[in-house]
Amino acid sequence: MDRYTPRQSRFDSRGGAGRQPRVRRVRAVVLTTCAAALAVALAAGIYSSAEARSAARATPTAPATAPPAAQASARASAASIDATLDAQLDAIIAANSQYQIGVALVDLSQGAGSAEAHEYGIQEKFVAASTAKVLAAAAYYHLVETGVASLDAPLGNYTAGFQLREMVQQSDNDSWSLIMDAVGHQELTEYAATMGVSYDPEDNTLTPAEMATIVSRLYSGSLLNPADTAQLLSYMQDTNYETLIPAAVPDGITVFHKYGLLGDELHDAAVLARDDTAYALVIYTKGQDLSDDPERTEVIHQLTQAVTGALF
Repeated sequence: MDRYTPRQSRFDSRGGAGRQPRVRRVRAVVLTTCAAALAVALAAGIYSSAEARSAARATPTAPATAPPAAQASARASAASIDATLDAQLDAIIAANSQYQIGVALVDLSQGAGSAEAHEYGIQEKFVAASTAKVLAAAAYYHLVETGVASLDAPLGNYTAGFQLREMVQQSDNDSWSLIMDAVGHQELTEYAATMGVSYDPEDNTLTPAEMATIVSRLYSGSLLNPADTAQLLSYMQDTNYETLIPAAVPDGITVFHKYGLLGDELHDAAVLARDDTAYALVIYTKGQDLSDDPERTEVIHQLTQAVTGALF
């Protein structure tokens, strides 16, 4: 398994490396074309699932202690996330107490600026694994938009734009290291702080609620311009690991997500969208090691099905 080093920042064990340049260039052309089409749709304000979902995407297949009064009061503020759903999620977490599980759920129908994260289970920081690649990608796009960086700039053996796509869609760890170095570790910490997120790349830890803030701000368009938002969201579809949240989402709901897998950490951070309805759903889990990944995958499916069944 991967071990943490300052250069590697606790990268995931599924980071892709060693692909042939010819294959990567062909895929780059195809994905760039798809991203451009999605950018046009987003710029027109269209988030329909038919346009956001890739044409090649396969149909997804489905696979109790009461909360403290403060949590219950906070949850009651959003009518669509009600006490029945709270109880379902709490029950699933309680039934799997052999794992550490943290869930954050945000209703994005009113915009990310006014949205409140509803938290379940563990609310402290987890090692974020590759879910943090979304933050690194947004930070680099921000540099592009402020004229400090360029997607066409050489980075490693390819361009920065190519490395961004590989980092998010293929979860490539070498690309992640290059992007973080290009942004700067201190600068990445400062960028996260503008969202109210406390993040140190050397530790690579986030709470589920902090990760929900990142994907919520991205999806709402409050981080990046429409074209860059659309491009980054397009990379969060049809990734190299679709067996977590996407596998439990019914057809007709678009999923933008970034998984994380490292040793005993198994996470997924997603936005689920259909028509005018959208929610950020982040599920972080910590178990024994890779041996219990199948069981924790099933827990992620159960939590996802409870959310989609109640909210869509």
